[in-house]
Amino acid sequence: MAVFSKSQVPQFSVDVYQNEYLPEGGREVNAIVTVTSTGGGTTGGAPLRGASASADAVPGQVPAAGVVIMVDCSGSMEYPATKLRNAREATAAAVDTLRDGVAFAVVAGTHKALEVYPGGGRLAVADPATRAQAKEALRTLTAGGGTAIGTWLRLADRLLSSSDAAIRHGILLTDGRNEHESPEDLRAALDACAGRFTCDARGVGTDWEVKEVTGIASALLGTADIVADPGGLAADFTSMMENAMGKEVADVALRLWTPVGVEIKFVKQVAPTVEDLTGRCTEAGPRAGDYPTGSWGDESRDYHICVQVPEAAIGQEMLATRVSLIVPAADGGAPEVLSHGLVRAVWTDDMAASTSINPQVAHYTGQAELAQVIQQGLEARKAGDFGGATAKLGRAVQLAARSGNEDTAKLLSKVVDVVDAATGTVRLKAKVADADEMTLETRSTKTVRVKK
Repeated sequence: MAVFSKSQVPQFSVDVYQNEYLPEGGREVNAIVTVTSTGGGTTGGAPLRGASASADAVPGQVPAAGVVIMVDCSGSMEYPATKLRNAREATAAAVDTLRDGVAFAVVAGTHKALEVYPGGGRLAVADPATRAQAKEALRTLTAGGGTAIGTWLRLADRLLSSSDAAIRHGILLTDGRNEHESPEDLRAALDACAGRFTCDARGVGTDWEVKEVTGIASALLGTADIVADPGGLAADFTSMMENAMGKEVADVALRLWTPVGVEIKFVKQVAPTVEDLTGRCTEAGPRAGDYPTGSWGDESRDYHICVQVPEAAIGQEMLATRVSLIVPAADGGAPEVLSHGLVRAVWTDDMAASTSINPQVAHYTGQAELAQVIQQGLEARKAGDFGGATAKLGRAVQLAARSGNEDTAKLLSKVVDVVDAATGTVRLKAKVADADEMTLETRSTKTVRVKK
């Protein structure tokens, strides 16, 4: 873990949105916690903390970031022939986006994982010479063999572990299903890599499995998306790398402390995507738990926290939970608290106050349901349950329209004919392109922020 001075670390703020009033006997408290980081590396293109201006500008300097790009080179990447060429060009574009001083490597993935550059179980340090060498090495990429993504991730982990970089990130591209290792092997690899580096995953074409790609990104706190046309890979890889270069603080956790008798029901990230963090809690002392959020640059995210409090009499109030943003200390001591906020509970006999739903809570409850019913509707459609699919996707159309989620509404319109968005009345389309269905499924968890 790199050590930053107070002036170097981006400034974090925590804002809590809730209706703290409960009726007599009420026990469930909901709050939306908005976490915002400002002054990080994406502002004005500032260089990464701790990165030297060039590879030899400051001998022995610890790189601020380490990145491993994993490129699918299985046999299916030959069909069509342009697919592998597009993957090479995309990887080259990502390498060009690396800032000087960033540690990096390129891995070719098949039924095994091979180091393409620099080799020797190490990372190179980005500068004009190493970027040129890496792009030259990409010319050697050929397609052949199977797909065992867990082996790619384990090699990426070993390579990243060879560096003292504070920010560790992977970019993974695949065009097919993970057919040369068991689901248990992939899960074991993800469990081993979780918390060690973040990873963005991309599926190119339409022959890959959405749940595999989204599952990788979810486990490793990254993003997932489809690139249906391989010609769009270069732009997507450039964007992913630019985002990775903007990260300034690693291993940020959302710490929840609860008083005696309070139970945490769930913790979910709800913007920019829906991600359930409830099962990822690690104990952090008496009545405290840490929920991982990954690496941060200049950005804002929203979290939905739901807790159950003990019953109390009218007029009483209590702290339901204290929310803190923390980063571990480099010396293993007490973590640094970046910011904090409080979630309260107040019991009242004012019916208007206790029955009012906070707008942020209502909005994100709908967004979480939107993601769920899209996935359920597509599963029902695949299973031949067209009635169930129509009902679920109709509800999705209604929720998307109600919340102003125009991007999801457009994706839904390629799968169903919308008769009345307000009531969720739809008809399933007789024919749906694979790319349209996979895009809807992959992007189903993307949300929109509350309208101001």
